[in-house]
Amino acid sequence: MTILPDDLDPELYERIVATGGGALTRRMGIEFLELSAEHSVARMPVEGNTQVIGLLHGGAHVVLGESLGSISAAIHAGPGRYAVGIEINATHSRSVTEGWVTGTCDALALGRTLATHEIVMRDERGRRLSTVRMTNLLRDASADR
Repeated sequence: MTILPDDLDPELYERIVATGGGALTRRMGIEFLELSAEHSVARMPVEGNTQVIGLLHGGAHVVLGESLGSISAAIHAGPGRYAVGIEINATHSRSVTEGWVTGTCDALALGRTLATHEIVMRDERGRRLSTVRMTNLLRDASADR
């Protein structure tokens, strides 16, 4: 995994490494390749993440998208802050039955209180499978105490 920002919160970095991005992310076989607030990339196998007729489950696209969007927003939030998803939507364009899907996450807006990312999933031939857009609310950790 390549972590791009030099100023990544060490606690967040350790949490990502220790958990692999969380239990669901590990269960689905998601592998993070690049992580930053502005641009992140991860991949996920189709095998093990299909619905009843053998297509990659639409919800799997959303899990990959939300995993990338949430971590990218958390990186942007910085130390002492965290990100919580407040909106997500997905448009599925094409199905896939085998191989790997790669999600590429790019920031649309990075503000003080909101971060919005677009995540595009592509198959191994580079064909767009789905597009996910996610908005996260950025909060101060101390505000909840």
